[in-house]
Amino acid sequence: MCDDFTIISGPCSAESEEQLIKTASELKTLVNPSYFRAGVWKPRTRPGSFEGVGSKGLVWLKRIQKEFDMPVITEAGCASHVEKILKHDIRSFWIGARTVANPFSVQEIVNASDEKDITVFVKNPVHPDIELWTGAIERFMAAGIKNVYAIHRGFYPYEKTHLRNIPRWEIPIELARRFPGIKIICDPSHIAGKVEFLQEISQRSIDLNMCGIMIESHFNPVQALSDKDQQITPAALKEMLAKLSFRSVKVDSNDYRSKLSDIREKIDVIDYQLIDMLEHRFRLVDEIGNLKKSHNVTILQLERWKSIVESRLNYANPDNISREFLLRILQMIHKESIQRQNDLFEKD
Repeated sequence: MCDDFTIISGPCSAESEEQLIKTASELKTLVNPSYFRAGVWKPRTRPGSFEGVGSKGLVWLKRIQKEFDMPVITEAGCASHVEKILKHDIRSFWIGARTVANPFSVQEIVNASDEKDITVFVKNPVHPDIELWTGAIERFMAAGIKNVYAIHRGFYPYEKTHLRNIPRWEIPIELARRFPGIKIICDPSHIAGKVEFLQEISQRSIDLNMCGIMIESHFNPVQALSDKDQQITPAALKEMLAKLSFRSVKVDSNDYRSKLSDIREKIDVIDYQLIDMLEHRFRLVDEIGNLKKSHNVTILQLERWKSIVESRLNYANPDNISREFLLRILQMIHKESIQRQNDLFEKD
C-alpha cells in the first residue's frame, strides 16, 4: 500500500452551514478523513442548476477546520477563488477537470498561489489528454509549490457506459511513470457516478497502488443539491472502507523475489522479441508499399484487412488473449502500416 494513504471526504457541494457541520461531525467520528471536502463554487454546463453558495461557504469550511481539527479543501476555478480561499486560512484546494483543460486558467491560478506552503490537487482533464494533465502539474511545480497531488477522476465517455466516467487506468499509470514522486488520489465518486460502484473502483485504485481516495459523503444524500446518486453517508463510507483490501508494494520474501525476478526476465525476453518481430513486419510493410506505388495501386486493400482480422482472431486462444484486446492491437498495427505506406507514396 502507498505510504500515508489519504482519505478525502465530504459533500459534493456546500449547501448550508448546518449540512456541513453535521456531515463533518459524522465523518470525524466514524472515518476521521485526512481532508474534509466541499465545493463552494460549482461549475455547471448550463445556468439555472445549483452553482454553489459562493464565498460564504468558505466561512463554514474555516469553522469546520478549527472546530474539528480537520484540514478542509475546496475547488478553485480561477485566480480570484484562490485569493479568497487563502484569505480564509484554507491551505488546500483542487483544480477541476474543466479548468485543467485550459492552460491559461491554470497559469492564472498558479500566479495567484503565491504562498508556497499550500497543497494543490490537480484533477485530470475531462478528455483523456495526459499532456494537459502533465502540463498543469508542471506549472505548479515550476512555481515552487512542493505539495502537488494528482487526482484521477476518469474521463468523459464517448458512449454510454454503466459508469459516469471511464477510468482509462493506463493514463494515471503513465502519469506515475512521468512523476515517480507524485501521489495520485483516485476519485471513485466521479468515475462511478453511482454509490453501488464506489467500492469496486476504490479497490481497483488501491490494487494499482494509488495513494488515496476522494469520496463524496453527505449526511443525507437523497436531499443533496448536486450529484446525490454518487454520495454516500459517513456510516456507509466507514463500512465500505472496512471491506477494502490494502496490498503491500513489496514483500520481504527471498522466495517471492526470486520467482518474480525469474518470471520478469522471461517477460523481458519476450518483449524484445516482440519489438524485433514488429520491426521485421514493418520492413515487409514498406516493401509492399513500394510495390503498390510502383504499380499505382491503392494503399488500403479492404478484403486483405478483413482477412487479417478474421484469421488472427480465430487463431488466438480466447482463454489466453481476449478478442477485444487482440483487435485493438491489430488496429494499431494496421494504422501504423497505413501511415508508413502513405509516407512512401508522398515521397518523390
